[in-house]
Amino acid sequence: MITLKSVTLRRSAKVLLDNASVTLNPGEKVGLVGRNGAGKSTLFALLNGTLHEDAGDFSIPTQWRMAQVAQDMPETDQSATDFVIEGDTVLLAAQAEVHAAEATDDGERMGHAYMALHDAGAHDAQARAQALILGLGFKTTELNNPVDSFSGGWRMRLQLARALMCPSDLLLLDEPTNHLDLDALVWLEAWLKRYDGTMVVISHDREFLDAITSVTLHIDNAKLVRYGGNYSTFEDMRAQQMELQQNSYLKQQDKIAHLQSFIARFKAKASKAKQAQSRVKALDRMERLAPVLASADFTFEFKEPANLPNPMLAMQDACFGYPPPEDAPVGTPPTVIVRNVNKSVMAGQRIGILGANGQGKSTLVKTVARALAPTGGTVQEGKGLNVGYFAQQELDVLRPLDTPLEHMVRLAKECLPAGQSGREQDLRTFLGSFNFAGDMVKQPVGTMSGGEKARLVLCMIVWQRPNLLLLDEPTNHLDLATREALAMALNEFEGTVMLVSHDRSLLRSVCDEFWLVSRGGVEPFDGDLDDYQRYLLDEAKRAREELKESLKNPKEVATQAPHAPVANKKISEKLKVLMRDQGKLEQVMLDLQTKKHALEARLSTPLPPQEIGELGGQLKKTDDELAGHEEKWLAISEQIEAAS
Repeated sequence: MITLKSVTLRRSAKVLLDNASVTLNPGEKVGLVGRNGAGKSTLFALLNGTLHEDAGDFSIPTQWRMAQVAQDMPETDQSATDFVIEGDTVLLAAQAEVHAAEATDDGERMGHAYMALHDAGAHDAQARAQALILGLGFKTTELNNPVDSFSGGWRMRLQLARALMCPSDLLLLDEPTNHLDLDALVWLEAWLKRYDGTMVVISHDREFLDAITSVTLHIDNAKLVRYGGNYSTFEDMRAQQMELQQNSYLKQQDKIAHLQSFIARFKAKASKAKQAQSRVKALDRMERLAPVLASADFTFEFKEPANLPNPMLAMQDACFGYPPPEDAPVGTPPTVIVRNVNKSVMAGQRIGILGANGQGKSTLVKTVARALAPTGGTVQEGKGLNVGYFAQQELDVLRPLDTPLEHMVRLAKECLPAGQSGREQDLRTFLGSFNFAGDMVKQPVGTMSGGEKARLVLCMIVWQRPNLLLLDEPTNHLDLATREALAMALNEFEGTVMLVSHDRSLLRSVCDEFWLVSRGGVEPFDGDLDDYQRYLLDEAKRAREELKESLKNPKEVATQAPHAPVANKKISEKLKVLMRDQGKLEQVMLDLQTKKHALEARLSTPLPPQEIGELGGQLKKTDDELAGHEEKWLAISEQIEAAS
């Protein structure tokens, strides 16, 4: 188990934990919560060994293996699959021992090394890695793409997959959902529920914490308080404790006032002097209770829009996508992701935009935000439309070298009528209402935290008094208090909201209808978020079953559309060839598996060192052949999936 006894932790001169004690038992799934700056990341540093306690005792089982998500952005031309496989430190160590053993003539060492390599899961490492990658939202065609070819958010997903790949007894996750969309988040929840080690997770997503944790550890005023239950249970229990503490404080204040009144009335009277003195001593001995000081949570509100055009938008046969690259040959068509959209956006609507990764949610939002032009059809804006756009990547709308004040001054020049400019003091005051006070207004944005950048974007949006809010993952980097403030502000907003988010709590509290971006189109989604989660699982199951059926009945696939064009006939013929090749591979793989099991059975019996070495060599050769055939089988499977 993990134990902290009277632990003190400091960062520079700041005391983050003071005489804190707690015990975490094997297999517990723990949510670590507390305000930003309370010390959550510092506690993680203690758990992973990069920081040591300043006082007290901290212990963790020495034999425990630990996994956590590296925070650096990987720069490598390795394939995504190979990069994730390297997260399996046990497998890497086994591979290194095999290479070292092969360099010697020690047959016994080689035999043990080959067995250790098998026990480490070398035979299915690629399949395990690719299952993690696909679960986190990548396409099958991206499995072998270089890590460097992905954007920052996708590379962080690969870091997460790499941490999940690592066999561990303790898993540390710091905001694992920040770069995920809803379908990947649902998959991650299911994976973490099956994890059988001890897990400590920092997250500002209440539904995620509720789904995967059974213990909550709260850092408050440099103390650690353990609560049995998930985040919602913690909130209820803490509210009750605060109420009891406040009631006890008020009762004590009444008692203190009564004692002080008695002392003041009778301390000068000789007949009452002893009683008065005893009450003075009672007052001195009393352990004073602190009042419950509810910290001032961050709150804000959207200003009333100057006007509300209705409809806000009218889309007719609209297509959304990306223009061809600048260096593309003349006449290269644009890349169309969503097509033939015929929808209107009315004043006051609250629309949640759902869809699996890569289906076009952000492309739709960027086009409405005027960051992209439609690739076809029309998007007609209502007269007086004023869009407030929160981009998924804050730096799409922020300049890292500029300060918050410079951002606001520039915004005022762009938005106010000619001849008018916002007074600097007014802009400073407005920034202060979003917790940018004092020297922070002159701090370069590039040096700020993700939460501070998100707050600045919200500040700039509110100042513009929009009537249409386009929010693309606005809660990334926001703490729970700021998420609550955003939800409240959106509920009171009188304009229209279009929201893309993996924060189900925000979607539930804000949206009253959903659009589903899927298979190149946009349709109303008739259901709630629970229905959508079931839809995602059903879609994944349907795709698997379709592929299985196509493998079993290639003739049926070929004849499902009797009036299809000749192209379908060619695809069906191609499928037959692929099926035949895959069947041959499966027979070869079955033979290799049989041979492998026979070798493993012989190696499990007492043998002379020389024979162990020979059998180990044969086992390695068989494993290598099997891995090569599995790669070919996966490649053919991808082709079959594409053709199907």
